[in-house]
Amino acid sequence: MTEISSMVITHAKASVGEMEGAWHGDLEGMLKHLFSHELIHECAVLKTCNRVEIYVVSSKGSQVLFHFAKKMGVSSRIVEFYDHDETLTHLLRLASGLESMIVGEDQILGQIKELYAVAKNAGTTGNTLDTAFGKAIQVGKRVRTETGINKGSVSIGSAAVDLADEILDGLIGKTILVIGAGEMGTLVARALAHKNIEVIYIANRTFERAEMLADELCGLAVSYSEIEDYIKIADVVISATSAPHYVLTKEIMSKAMENRDRELLLIDIANPRDIEDEVTEVPNVTLHNIDGLRIINEKNMHMRREEAKKAEVLIEEELVLLNAQFKRQKADGLISELYARLYDVREQEKEHAINRLKAYHSFADVEIKVIDDLTHSLVNKILAEPTKVLRNAAEHDDEKMLDTVSKLFKLNGAQKE
Repeated sequence: MTEISSMVITHAKASVGEMEGAWHGDLEGMLKHLFSHELIHECAVLKTCNRVEIYVVSSKGSQVLFHFAKKMGVSSRIVEFYDHDETLTHLLRLASGLESMIVGEDQILGQIKELYAVAKNAGTTGNTLDTAFGKAIQVGKRVRTETGINKGSVSIGSAAVDLADEILDGLIGKTILVIGAGEMGTLVARALAHKNIEVIYIANRTFERAEMLADELCGLAVSYSEIEDYIKIADVVISATSAPHYVLTKEIMSKAMENRDRELLLIDIANPRDIEDEVTEVPNVTLHNIDGLRIINEKNMHMRREEAKKAEVLIEEELVLLNAQFKRQKADGLISELYARLYDVREQEKEHAINRLKAYHSFADVEIKVIDDLTHSLVNKILAEPTKVLRNAAEHDDEKMLDTVSKLFKLNGAQKE
């Protein structure tokens, strides 16, 4: 039977390096490679800084994904393989923010929408994944509307801003420098945009990206080479680049803090870290990294756990509806194909009969319509009872009945064998 299977690598078991090592090539290339497999009917891939997930529709999905993971060189220690029911549960939980590093974060829902759109545009999706991802996105919205799971710090970026807000007893009138205009830097900058601060400076190695983000948030883009100058006037520096080396060292900070007697708060949310630990030896410099964000996370965790319980109830409700939808689709797909098959036969035999009758005498339109109505009615009456039986079989999980009808009439021929 053709169902959804998935292969999941996340922050729960894998390091950032291991997740990066599990990824080979670009997204569209990965989709095309998967879709070219003779046993895969549909596929989608989710890739973020915290996860690599592959979804396939196949009669042998787990087997295909296991061999794919082995070919990619992925350690069995960091990968999970989910069957159809496990995949649906995971996908709904993922869209609802229950599988994120910080529970309830909103970013993942947008990422699911964006990455699924890539798969859809690449032509690697179909009715099964459309149904599953459509439901996941709908459930993600519902959970955030009907619960408070996304209140407070819901991403590393917003947690960094909340930490600065708490340490400085408010950010009103403060000057903030954000280093990095990528995914995390953008989250930080957008969280800062609601804090009524004096000015947001945004630095990035690619100046154009800094300009784009600064324009969006009414901030000011600054040259990466001038970071030290802006550190001198900043109250807070939040660094979130993807650099493989330290962006701020003790030497850089010593020069920047010369002739300054005000405190400077540094927050490093990069992985690997952007800021050298030794900067704390520089007078008036305080450093917090990702570990410090766990303090914020713990303060909100009790509230999130309570809201997560509400989300779990909603997800269970929606899973029942989703499974019922898949059952109806399976029966309706067979019924639709069965009708199409008989309507083709009906059309051929009707034309054959009319041509034979025309050999004996001329035919008026009314007579043709009578034959057309007769054959149409015959098909509908013949299939009326089988339609009820198939829908009832789907409703009661009678896979044997559905498979028997499929084989008897050679249906589902559009799928890959």
